[in-house]
Amino acid sequence: MANVVHKLTATEIQSLMSKIKFDTSQLPQGMKARAKHNNAVINIYNSGKVMFQGKNAEIVAQQLLPEKSSSTPKSAASTSKKTTSSIKYNQYNCIGSDEAGSGDYFGPLTVCAAYVTKDHVKILKELGVDDSKKLTDAKIVELAEQLVTFIPHSLLTLDNVKYNERQRAGWSQVKMKAVLHNQAIANVVQKIDAPSLDYIVIDQFAERGVYQRYALSDLPFPNKTKFETKGESKSLAIAAASIISRYAFVKHMDQMSKSIKMDVPKGASNKVDLFAAKIIEKLGVEQLDSISKKHFKNREKAQILVNKKYQ
Repeated sequence: MANVVHKLTATEIQSLMSKIKFDTSQLPQGMKARAKHNNAVINIYNSGKVMFQGKNAEIVAQQLLPEKSSSTPKSAASTSKKTTSSIKYNQYNCIGSDEAGSGDYFGPLTVCAAYVTKDHVKILKELGVDDSKKLTDAKIVELAEQLVTFIPHSLLTLDNVKYNERQRAGWSQVKMKAVLHNQAIANVVQKIDAPSLDYIVIDQFAERGVYQRYALSDLPFPNKTKFETKGESKSLAIAAASIISRYAFVKHMDQMSKSIKMDVPKGASNKVDLFAAKIIEKLGVEQLDSISKKHFKNREKAQILVNKKYQ
């Protein structure tokens, strides 16, 4: 997911907030406003920084901040372009990290770090390791069950109960991910011959400074650590980590479906709203909260659907 960050003046922030509708209530500590616009999430912080996240982050930033489009010194995506073009990660020994479930209303947040050496590259390509978004769930399960047998890795799962506890305590999802990524990476470092490690490459979800501030622990090797947008296409270590983290998410969702005897949908679409409403009717809102990310808008939409039905 691309991330673009700009530092704005109070006047510029006021101008931005006049262009589209922003939410200003029930926000994490330190955040002034939040909005979704054209497949991008826009977070305005009290510090004056504005972060655009999502596949259209750069486009939306240019549309809403035209005066900033010619100068993007804090664009995570543009920074990555400067550094990644000269690094062929698959020619080095790398720890890659990625997560799954962050955009899904139901299910946990899973994070994996995986160590892929130069010697692993050929076999991973032969197995068909690729961007997990291009793979079916069945293929992900097949690949992951092979990868975990020979790829040193650390897989961490933040279930919905713990996720919601962190969120109530004021943790943003970015902070949760930073903590989990850094812990998973540190776990893998303990499993390998550290001097042979060339790079740690993280599929970027926040700019480096934000990651370091939220991680709660030092980066194991700061000088070797890189942040890459669309990292799965640039590093097989990230691709392997992505597959394993997605595998854990898929298996958790399968178990959840068996537990409540209904097929739980992935994502955060209108279909998910309807299913959440069904859960409220059959099992109650407390059961819904135990298997979902409570702060997602899907919860509110599901309650509206239930209330309309009985009006």
